[in-house]
Amino acid sequence: MRSVTGAVLKMLLLLSTQNWNRVEAGNSYDCDEPLVSALPRASFSSSSELSSSHGPAFARLNRRDGAGGWSPLVSNKYQWLQIDLGERMEVTAVATQGGYGSSNWVTSYLLMFSDSGRNWKQYRQEDSIWGFSGNANADSVVYYRLQPSIKARFLRFIPLEWNPKGRIGMRMEVFGCAYRSEVVDLDGKSSLLYRFDQKSLSPVKDIISLKFKTVRSDGILLHREGPSGDHITLQLRGGKLFLLINSGEAKLTSIPVLVNLTLGSLLDDQHWHSVLIQRLGKQVNFTVDEHRRHFHAQGEFNYLDLGYEISFGGIPAPGKSVSFPHKNFHGCLENLYYNGVDIIDLAKQQSPQVIALGNVSFSCSQPQSTPVTFLSSRSYLALPGSFEEDEVSATFQFRTWNKAGLLLFSELQLVSGGLLLILNDGKLKLNLYQPGKLPTDITAGAGLNDGQWHSVSLSVKRSHLSVAVDGHVTSAVPSLGPEQVHLGGTYYFGGCPDISFGSKCKSPLGGFQGCMRRISISDKVVDLLSVQQGTFGNFSDLQIDSCGISDRCLPNYCEHGGECSQSWSSFHCNCSNTGYRGATCHNSIYEQSCEAYKHRGNASGFYYIDADGSGPLGPFLLYCNMTETAWTIIQHNGSDLTRVRNTNPGNPYTGVFQYVASMEQLQATLTRAEHCEQDLTYYCKKSRLVSKEDGAPLSWWIGRTNETQTYWGGPLPNSQKCTCGLEGNCIDSQYYCNCDADRNEWTNDTGLLSYKEHLPVTKIVISDTGRPHSEAAYKLGPLLCWGDKLFWNSASFDTEASYLHFPTFHGELSADVSFFFKTTASSGVFLENLGITDFIRIELRSPTVVTFSFDVGNGPFEISVQSPTHFNDNQWHHVRVERNVKEASLQVDQLPPKTQPAPADGHVLLQLNSQLFVEISAYFESGSSVIYSFQDNYFLSKNSSSHAASFHGDMKLSRETIKFSFRTTRTPSLLLFVSSSYKEYLSVIIAKNGSLQIRYKLNRYQEPDVVNFDFKNMADGQLHHVEINREGGVAFVEIDEDTRRQVHLSSGREFSAVKFLVLGRISEHSDIDQETALAGAQGFTGCLSAVQLSHVAPLKAALHPSHPAPVTVTGHVTESSCVAQAGTDATSRERTHSFADHSGTIDDKEPLANAIKSDSAVIGGLIAVVIFILLCITAIAVRIYQQKRLYKRNEAKRSENVDSAEAVLKSELNIQNAVNENQKEYFF
Repeated sequence: MRSVTGAVLKMLLLLSTQNWNRVEAGNSYDCDEPLVSALPRASFSSSSELSSSHGPAFARLNRRDGAGGWSPLVSNKYQWLQIDLGERMEVTAVATQGGYGSSNWVTSYLLMFSDSGRNWKQYRQEDSIWGFSGNANADSVVYYRLQPSIKARFLRFIPLEWNPKGRIGMRMEVFGCAYRSEVVDLDGKSSLLYRFDQKSLSPVKDIISLKFKTVRSDGILLHREGPSGDHITLQLRGGKLFLLINSGEAKLTSIPVLVNLTLGSLLDDQHWHSVLIQRLGKQVNFTVDEHRRHFHAQGEFNYLDLGYEISFGGIPAPGKSVSFPHKNFHGCLENLYYNGVDIIDLAKQQSPQVIALGNVSFSCSQPQSTPVTFLSSRSYLALPGSFEEDEVSATFQFRTWNKAGLLLFSELQLVSGGLLLILNDGKLKLNLYQPGKLPTDITAGAGLNDGQWHSVSLSVKRSHLSVAVDGHVTSAVPSLGPEQVHLGGTYYFGGCPDISFGSKCKSPLGGFQGCMRRISISDKVVDLLSVQQGTFGNFSDLQIDSCGISDRCLPNYCEHGGECSQSWSSFHCNCSNTGYRGATCHNSIYEQSCEAYKHRGNASGFYYIDADGSGPLGPFLLYCNMTETAWTIIQHNGSDLTRVRNTNPGNPYTGVFQYVASMEQLQATLTRAEHCEQDLTYYCKKSRLVSKEDGAPLSWWIGRTNETQTYWGGPLPNSQKCTCGLEGNCIDSQYYCNCDADRNEWTNDTGLLSYKEHLPVTKIVISDTGRPHSEAAYKLGPLLCWGDKLFWNSASFDTEASYLHFPTFHGELSADVSFFFKTTASSGVFLENLGITDFIRIELRSPTVVTFSFDVGNGPFEISVQSPTHFNDNQWHHVRVERNVKEASLQVDQLPPKTQPAPADGHVLLQLNSQLFVEISAYFESGSSVIYSFQDNYFLSKNSSSHAASFHGDMKLSRETIKFSFRTTRTPSLLLFVSSSYKEYLSVIIAKNGSLQIRYKLNRYQEPDVVNFDFKNMADGQLHHVEINREGGVAFVEIDEDTRRQVHLSSGREFSAVKFLVLGRISEHSDIDQETALAGAQGFTGCLSAVQLSHVAPLKAALHPSHPAPVTVTGHVTESSCVAQAGTDATSRERTHSFADHSGTIDDKEPLANAIKSDSAVIGGLIAVVIFILLCITAIAVRIYQQKRLYKRNEAKRSENVDSAEAVLKSELNIQNAVNENQKEYFF
């Protein structure tokens, strides 16, 4: 009944989530109307304009009036283009163009939004991506779908980079729909009190949704309590939201349950944040913005004794449940719903169900505070001061994560020296110095790098110096002599210019990174908008009217309980005492089995085992017995012999076994093991296992499946027999168990439980010891396992066309891959997995180099480990790769690991969607071709990702990597052709004389650069490998790993607007050179393999599409093992292996089509399988025969132990005959 109730509650919770999501989406269905094209000219504004014909009103998408777009007077990163949508709208997409018919376009930009045109907030993707990729030319449109959408009135585009041969130029459009909302403004003393309709009140259900914005870090958002102390409270504390639910105090027999869930950070930024609370029985979902926490309570939590009213914004009359400090909420609430009831709408209608307490208004006020962001250690804000006043003062507020940085500097007048206000180790230090005299130091505050706003007030009057931090004043008398302290005419906040004062203004701790606001000098508030407009002071590398601080520990990417700390630009995981290591505490420091420890040469002893490796389960301690076989021994609390009396079916005895590991850890250990077993010793005297009347079990045991088991020892499950029944030697042949003979003497049914799916034993139930002289005793041995199925496995690859395929590799935030390999080949791909733009690949680049390459949306990266000795020495080598949001790492054997740090504000999600397998080879018949369209790929992907294709037909390529292998006897032949929309191209051909030629034309007005390899006839029917790496104007070419050449290109440095990649015959011969045209007309006949342009694999996209692929195939192109070495059957089908089950066999004959459709299981934990395209040796054979012999010897020893234990038991029981029958005794 409980399981049914739980299932119903989960279904209700799911339905309520879906309904709320629909409410949140508003009009997001069909919410894609253009919002800019119909706006009046007054809705457009900008930082500046080059001329009246370059004004912001000309920035509409696809318009050609004026100069064809907006361009500012000066092209720098402080320019912006702003749109006023007239009212708050929901914006779901943006699109940009360059200036019409010009060389002016933006290649990357920031998108900011605001309700009021002040206090801007940056739109971020994946919680970390700050910028958008822009255009590669003047007229192509780059479109981004915003997920999540923006609800705002004002949008601002801030160019970051632009065409270096032109200037900033932009046309744009935004898409969305109207956004409707109900708003209430609370002033910190007011609140709303909602009284329920008692008939519709549910004691087990609460669904609350709202949005809020505020500049205050503390306040009560909602509170509901009952007469007995139960309550639900949502409280903003330190810019974070706390959901407090207290249950159980009213029930004398229950233990109070206190739920304290925390979500969000920096929520006092005066921007809207969404909240959803769902409570159904014991299930609680708590969602803030995009982050969610789930809680499943125990005990009596499904019922809360609460009153019939709930308050929003404060606690009007605190009851006894309010034992925590609290303040009323000061800010705005929007779309406030309680169980489907629109609370704000009822308040506006003055419904008697809602009482407005205090000053409540139904429009949202906009506090005018202009923050400024110091983006880097080179940022500074220079403001003029006054020379004439006797007292000098400066006040400001700041927030940061950095422990150190310069906050304020000013030079002393009349005497040399200066005043430094710095942040050092989270403390504020004021330093007043003059050469030749002792400096005056004041230290104030602590922990000021907590991300919260802190106020600072500095006062210098005659010879008195004081500083106040958050209202706490510290003062001192300067020791500079009788002179009065006079500060200079300029105050430098956050840092200093490089050359203004030389060494006088250099903080040893670097510049400040963070936000400041409410800056005033000599009691005069500084107008930062005037600074932005250039009419007051000056600055460098600032973002004015925006606080760009972000919490890099939310979400917490530190795994396994690692402690997250952060600075302005990065976060750090402290993995101490977690059992894990690495940048995100992902990699376990322990082995996954005793077998792995034995392989390392460890002796018998206690070891920590982490059965799922880097998975969510933690390590636990067990004993490894390193005999010929590595035995895993897991103990529990029931290893002593236990006597049971005085039970009956109505009052059974239940023995519960608690293991040193959790059930999840045990299951992971059992899954890896080849074999597991457990001794269950059961003694009986006039105590039956089965009822004679109806055959119902009287005693049984329960395993991890929580099912009743009635077999005792060797027989198969569900047999309801004991070992003697299977062997036919029970003491009474009428029964299948010795105990069922019901004799008044001690006997036993003891055996070895070895059906792994039922182990370990978790309970034993005995119910037939209530008759006179009836008694039972039991003893359970430890859980014993040997073998590791995931450690000893291997696969052999006989040809270059052999491969294994697995399900998509899921490791969006962190993942690791490890395997052993051995080979005699010089290069090859171990494994690869692709997404639309993302990919991972591990390969043997050369006999001495292993390379890990990947792309998560920030462009391709690669890490290589080079060995002083060859890897293709036919010996086993171990490779381990890890990729997380902090870094990627590669280690081979015991060589020093190599790492690649991740960009601080780059993409973090690895999004793959193809199967994990090795490259494809294909045979091209005469006249056939494969055409891969990059522009189609872009339009296919743009709606499926918030970061549209990072490699698509609208971008410039300043570098690329091209790899492929081929075999042919035809000349001339076109191997590969890459074209652009601007008549630029790359062709790789075999000329009529058999030479290999690479032709780069990166400027439509120049002849192509030609790289000619004529040292041999490349159309000799042999397999050849080609690799091209271009960086700007330099190309590196390698042929067959033994011929290398570096070429400087004169035709250009970039591919603009890449359009097609063609393999085989090309139909369009215009605007290409004569040699390429001749080869293109002939096409290619032969074998192509492992073709890659950066991370694009056209053959794989053509022959194994995992999603709608932008590929066109003409003629006959068939998958083939045609690249097999001489002596193999080139027409035979390549070997394809599918892992449908982690313990299954490998079927060499399974067709690829069926393999792809098969329901492959997820490979858990360590991926310890060789995915290798090269020649490997046969798998290491497991010594099963020796293990069987060892197993039989152990069986004999157990039998001896049972016989001796029975004698001891009989002796003990004879001595204890006088003991009262209703006692239960334990034998130690």
